[in-house]
Amino acid sequence: MKHIGIGMPWQQGITITPLAEPEKPAYLKACIDDALSKGAEVLNEADGGGAIYESFVHPTVLYPVNNDMKIYHEEQFGPVIPIVPFRSLSEPVEYIMNSPYGQQVSIFSQDTAAVSLLIDTLANQIGRINLNSQCQRSPDTFPFNGRKDSADGTLSVDEALIAFSVDSMVVTKQTPENEKLIKSILETGGSRRLTNEVSF
Repeated sequence: MKHIGIGMPWQQGITITPLAEPEKPAYLKACIDDALSKGAEVLNEADGGGAIYESFVHPTVLYPVNNDMKIYHEEQFGPVIPIVPFRSLSEPVEYIMNSPYGQQVSIFSQDTAAVSLLIDTLANQIGRINLNSQCQRSPDTFPFNGRKDSADGTLSVDEALIAFSVDSMVVTKQTPENEKLIKSILETGGSRRLTNEVSF
């Protein structure tokens, strides 16, 4: 974390900034404290993880997180990364299907069959599927198309009707590995959603 710029948004080279919502630091502290009291650890504590000063919350990595913890169930929009261990793909898929939220998901893999299955399974649950790239602000480059409660209260009725008519997106960075993965998915026909076929 030492190489990441921390400061105000108008300063050059700054990546991490204070939080804009006055109540957010206390809320995130409650989430972190709850996780710690139930067995999680701050993995990056030596780098400042878990530190809070006024409106600044240092990026915090929590592990292991489980469904007894508040942060497991919250769409917290803060610099807190809860890591939930799992043994099979069905576990995170079940979590997403039962979650009231559905804004974005990132899938990191070069396994054509697994990625195809995840795209098809999650397309009706998640507004944006990122392949081998991190989640990011959709309004900057694509229409907003959140699912479930992730879209609640963010758009007018007219905007919502237009936005929710946009199908799920699959997004990735243009790298040789990702091009190979997409080509493999298209050639094998492994995904019903990520396909060259036109259906009406």
